[in-house]
Amino acid sequence: MKTDKIKVHFTDNDLVAPTNPIEVNLIGAGGTGSKVLTALVEMNYSLNELGHAGLSVRLWDDDIVTDANLGRQRFAECEVGLYKSVALINRANRWMGTNWKAETMKFGKDSLGRLPEHTQAAIYISCVDSVKARYEIAEILKELDSYRAYRNRAKYWMDYGNSQSTGQVLLSTIGNIKQPKSEKYETVANLPFITDEYGELLKQSEETDNTPSCSLAEALEKQDLYINSSLAQMGCSLLWSLFRQGMTKNKGFFHNLYNFTTQPIKVA
Repeated sequence: MKTDKIKVHFTDNDLVAPTNPIEVNLIGAGGTGSKVLTALVEMNYSLNELGHAGLSVRLWDDDIVTDANLGRQRFAECEVGLYKSVALINRANRWMGTNWKAETMKFGKDSLGRLPEHTQAAIYISCVDSVKARYEIAEILKELDSYRAYRNRAKYWMDYGNSQSTGQVLLSTIGNIKQPKSEKYETVANLPFITDEYGELLKQSEETDNTPSCSLAEALEKQDLYINSSLAQMGCSLLWSLFRQGMTKNKGFFHNLYNFTTQPIKVA
């Protein structure tokens, strides 16, 4: 009896066995981004211990730490008034002796349509709170896909998004990733952007109130205390599997913290 092959995506070879640390652009240092950075610190140390070159992270965010950020986001009272990206990167570098970088600006084009310096990376992780920001990132990544000469060519985009108690993470390829021949699996070279695959859903779910929260209590009305950390851990577990297993059968998941369910999104 003939059975259909399981669809999988094999990780780009340059990520599995790199000669230099993999460049990562982490976009957003709020509720999710601050937790993702901690997970990347752990991942980098573990990869190094396994003989891998590890990660080189650049964190983008122009926000300042306020009292409303304490508790739900990974900031201390002594960091109020600092740029979020600077506070987090300084802490990570002191903790692990890394030389990661902070950008105190939004990730995006300037008024003349130019990309900022250090835009190029192999992996992009977005933890942004608006559909508009996602579309802007998608536009930039499609443009970067044509930059073939760089060693750390743009290859993957992982997007995080959530509402009060639900969220999703989706892994995309930036262009096609060359796949090996396989008798056991059906290989998939291209994983579509969230803006292409779920564009209409994104627009329908756009929050109408994007005003900043003035207190932790107000912030918790918009996002549950543990939805960000829950998504961060599971999303980084997917990224970890790309390095350790060299392949994935899932390109993301839908997560509901209210009823404790998670639905994987299969590679298709």
